[in-house]
Amino acid sequence: MRTVLLGAPGSGKGTQGVFLAKHFTIPQISTGDLLRAAVADGSELGKKAKSAMDAGALVSDDIVIGLIRERLSQDDAQNGYILDGFPRNIPQAEALDTMLSEVGQPLEGVVLLDVPFEELMQRLTGRRTCKSCGAIFNVHLSPPQKEGECDKCGGELFQRQDDNEETIGNRLKVYEEQTAPLIGYYQSKDKLHAIKGTGDINQITNAVCEIFEKL
Repeated sequence: MRTVLLGAPGSGKGTQGVFLAKHFTIPQISTGDLLRAAVADGSELGKKAKSAMDAGALVSDDIVIGLIRERLSQDDAQNGYILDGFPRNIPQAEALDTMLSEVGQPLEGVVLLDVPFEELMQRLTGRRTCKSCGAIFNVHLSPPQKEGECDKCGGELFQRQDDNEETIGNRLKVYEEQTAPLIGYYQSKDKLHAIKGTGDINQITNAVCEIFEKL
């Protein structure tokens, strides 16, 4: 199954992607991970990516598509994969479609985790992380038993610098402007499967699994 997980920051893509990759024995491919690995390896594409990153510029779509092409040619991706974090906009989606059609392996489906804006803000601004063990809580949705203290190890909980309301509001605005139009793009190709990304996490996982099994 060749798929894309689509959703706003805080929609649960990462959590679902990890489970689905393990369950279906296919790789979860994150463009962030690909870029870091390419830079560390010092590959030709990695050097180009590093130049852009060092200059504070966005890595070009051509470089990212090249990295994805290389990654999808590896043995573990031959039975399918989950793209997480790419494409981010319609030009990237078009470039991805062109690249996949060249190798005769078009996407089989796109799964959207649909979460209302208000809940996304709660999930992201309420997140607290333990300094000692890394456990994550949410002051709105899954608060610790004792305020500011980790239930698991008693460590101090802190709010990440980029989890403030202004930064998160900007991230969600970028998503709405650039990535949300992909919903219509994939709907027009009859590839979009929307899942309600709120409520019981196991029910969400089961709903996504049902779609994956039909692809």
